[in-house]
Amino acid sequence: MNDSVLDLPALLQEHIDVANKTRELLDKLKKICEQAASRVQQGGKVLFCGNGGSAADAQHFAAELIGRFYLERRAIPAMALAVDSSILTCLSNDYHYDVIFARQLEAHCQDKDIVVLISTSGHSPNILKAAEVARQKGAYIVGLTGKDGGALKDMVDDCLIVPSNNTPRIQEMHGFLGHTLCEWIEKAVAQ
Repeated sequence: MNDSVLDLPALLQEHIDVANKTRELLDKLKKICEQAASRVQQGGKVLFCGNGGSAADAQHFAAELIGRFYLERRAIPAMALAVDSSILTCLSNDYHYDVIFARQLEAHCQDKDIVVLISTSGHSPNILKAAEVARQKGAYIVGLTGKDGGALKDMVDDCLIVPSNNTPRIQEMHGFLGHTLCEWIEKAVAQ
């Protein structure tokens, strides 16, 4: 009889391997952090979009900026666009699910803002439509993806493509990347 359903050491090793491969993204991550911090310092806000687990990440990152990550400082303007059930159901019902983020960006996004689009595949239709609107608004657009980056990689200013095809491992690295972005912005604002 098998005592374990999962090979836990193998799962941890896979996480470590993907984390090590994610090192190749650090230069691009630094560039994104610098650009985002500069925009926030100039009055911009950070708008996060994602579905499912990526929506949870979006909420988490927005909370880190509005609350605090490590430092006591002013609240940093941030929004996760998947949290208002009335808006989401209105837009899904009256228009189409594909516009739930795009329509909100049409209302809230400005050219000094940062839009962070989180999609492990890079193919979510509502994320792609959000990228189109963010582009029209002149925002700085960041993609957090995995796999091959999907269509999203070509629709954003900068894309961090986690080098994995495994959704849970991609999401784990998105946590690191998002936390790093939040910490960088926080330290820039607190100076």
